[in-house]
Amino acid sequence: MFELLKNLSLLHGPCGFEQPVSKWIRDYVKPFVDEVMVDPMGNVIARKKGDKSGVRVVLTAHMDEVGFIVKSIEPNGFIRFEKLGGHDDRILLAQKVQVRTKKGYLNGIIGTISAHYTKFDDASKVRNHRQLYIDIGAKDKEEAIRLGVQIGNPISWAPSIDFLGNETTGKVVGKGFDDRAGCAVIIETLKELQSHSFSGEITMIFTVQEEVGLRGAQVAARQVDADVAIAIDTTAVSDTPEEMMDKSLNLGDGTGIKIMDFSLISHSSVKDHLLKIADKREIPYQLEVFPGIGTDEGAMSLANKGIPTGVLSIPSRYAHSPVEVIDLMDLEATKDLLLQFVLSLHPEMEFSFL
Repeated sequence: MFELLKNLSLLHGPCGFEQPVSKWIRDYVKPFVDEVMVDPMGNVIARKKGDKSGVRVVLTAHMDEVGFIVKSIEPNGFIRFEKLGGHDDRILLAQKVQVRTKKGYLNGIIGTISAHYTKFDDASKVRNHRQLYIDIGAKDKEEAIRLGVQIGNPISWAPSIDFLGNETTGKVVGKGFDDRAGCAVIIETLKELQSHSFSGEITMIFTVQEEVGLRGAQVAARQVDADVAIAIDTTAVSDTPEEMMDKSLNLGDGTGIKIMDFSLISHSSVKDHLLKIADKREIPYQLEVFPGIGTDEGAMSLANKGIPTGVLSIPSRYAHSPVEVIDLMDLEATKDLLLQFVLSLHPEMEFSFL
């Protein structure tokens, strides 16, 4: 799945500006589904019917990534920016970014002072992002405009993906894994389903604007009537040495089966079915209780009369940074469990609360 993840993660698609991702996914999945469309919000919605009647299942992952947007252009050509999604101001300095304009992509750097000036600065100070700027090499505002910069241009981290260490570690580092990794899982599951018989109908929803309040999912949820839904998203591990980490979720220990987060308490029958399959198929998993994160299933679970929902989480280090890290074994485990979940559905299956 590395090549699929690579193709997806290198795409430029901050919140509200997912057009390159929407187009790529729409075109890529078209041969594998019965129908695919992009709704007015930008969500990609694809449907595939099984060869037998049965359960209607929704699979979701979000296409957007955290990013920035051009707020103004300074007389000296520097760009002031606002955030799209959640960022930690402590990691912004000296990072490479990519500005998308109508004329093409521009390489930029979030500026910082030279080390020689630190003796004149407060070393403990963390500057707010509104005090920072992006340098695209323009000598003045007029040159920046000639290069294509306009107020409202979207900005992402500079595209990158590589193995962490080398290929033997099985770990990859790059930007946009949240949640292009989830998109990759659903697409790979769809591809593998081509050689299987399954019941019911699958609706795959690749959503927009998850990082700014599950907005795409709220719109998409009103367009579906389903019996069960599963979201695929990354989640922050707690296996690094910082004092707040509790080692409850680890990189390389398998997919996360969510119990709860701040947007969702997983439906018990869906969660139990995922656990049953994982145990039977010997798919490595971890149980996830993490109130510090939310997913599209928070919106999907509230659709219509309520849809029984569950979440599979891909463990990730350094989320919302240009150097997110995931383990390819966790990615495969997530795909394996999702595939087996779909194949396990039969016409009489119900996900009741009692």
